[in-house]
Amino acid sequence: MLWAVTINYNWSFGMATHAFPTQSFSSQKPLHVASIDNLAISKNTQQRKTECQAYEADRFRPLDINIELPDEDARLEAAKRIKIGIYFATWWALNVVFNIYNKKVLNAFPFPWLTSTLSLAAGSLLMLISWATRVADAPKTDFEFWKTLFPVKFFYVAVAHTIGHVAATVSMSKVAVSFTHIIKSGEPAFSVLVSRFLLGDSFPMPVYLSLVPIIGGCALSALTELNFNMTGFMGAMISNLAFVFRNIFSKKGMNGKSVSGMNYYACLSMLSLLILTPFAIAVEGPQLWAVGWQKAVSQIGPNFVWWVVAQSIFYHLYNQVSYMSLDQISPLTFSIGNTMKRISVIVSSIIIFHTPVQPINALGAAIAILGTFLYSQVIYIFSSLFAQLEFQISLEILGLKSGKAVRKVKEFQDLGFMNIWKEFTEDDANGLSFDAFHM
Repeated sequence: MLWAVTINYNWSFGMATHAFPTQSFSSQKPLHVASIDNLAISKNTQQRKTECQAYEADRFRPLDINIELPDEDARLEAAKRIKIGIYFATWWALNVVFNIYNKKVLNAFPFPWLTSTLSLAAGSLLMLISWATRVADAPKTDFEFWKTLFPVKFFYVAVAHTIGHVAATVSMSKVAVSFTHIIKSGEPAFSVLVSRFLLGDSFPMPVYLSLVPIIGGCALSALTELNFNMTGFMGAMISNLAFVFRNIFSKKGMNGKSVSGMNYYACLSMLSLLILTPFAIAVEGPQLWAVGWQKAVSQIGPNFVWWVVAQSIFYHLYNQVSYMSLDQISPLTFSIGNTMKRISVIVSSIIIFHTPVQPINALGAAIAILGTFLYSQVIYIFSSLFAQLEFQISLEILGLKSGKAVRKVKEFQDLGFMNIWKEFTEDDANGLSFDAFHM
């Protein structure tokens, strides 16, 4: 509804007269100024006249104003990226700190079995406190769950985890941190070879080709290592093999179990602690520990106690943050982050411990780590491809084209897609990507 309003101001007499329509209008609705027909100063300096028109605005009429509001999706995406970046930075920093303190402890106190036991004990204690104080949700477990974890027949999860953890610590006590991590970057090769020759799984040719730089880089690095030690080398290799079996048994044991990855790892650490403690006592023993402890304290001072506490706590913390990161990102992004984590540990340990490195040795390390990265990329590409093909099969089965669907399944099995898809989806669904827990 348009209202014409004329306002006459007579400055000479200090008064104003208003000409409004006779109809009343609501004071609750705003006045929208349509135009100003005449805004002029009269030659008569005693009288200034301003004339304008206005109409009562419709409450539902939108304003012709372009107000750009921030994109909510873009803001959330930016916040998510920042959060992931903080997780990654914390994960890498904690892992670097753990490896540094772990190596310091092992240099002054060369008892890897006790050091491994203390790491598991600290993690178990922290998780029990978290559950008791409800900082973290306690796992809903039953007897079958614990029976799945406990070693009864062959290599069960807890035994494999214990062997892998101790073997890696033994390796760290004998060789440089960088060399241990270079050898441990070859675990994908062990995973594929064990799956192929012991479990009968098959993989596409690109997966096998991605193992060439991993194996070649590890071999080149080992052959050119200045401070090579066979015990340290075999410790890293045994750790790789043990962790592969742990991953395999974890997938089989967790079928149908709904336990978060962090809680699963906590339960696994507690069982490993029970398994490892008597072996640590048998292999090294309290008498050797007492002598070694007194010697380390006399050489290092009270700071040695802090080193032991720090390496035990940081071992659990970096594992916990890695699982928090895994909950926020895809397996592909996580694998990239894990590769960068290994690089950060290798570089930082070389700088801090002044590890002598030959150019050919550094080249071998770079090739091995690059191969690990390529392996994760190939696995992801083929798993994504199979996801699309699996969707097509599902549609055909629903469309009662079962014969064609069965032929496609057989075709995918021959190409090795089925094993890749099964491996990748089980890791993602159960949250059991234990690659995060490697030293």
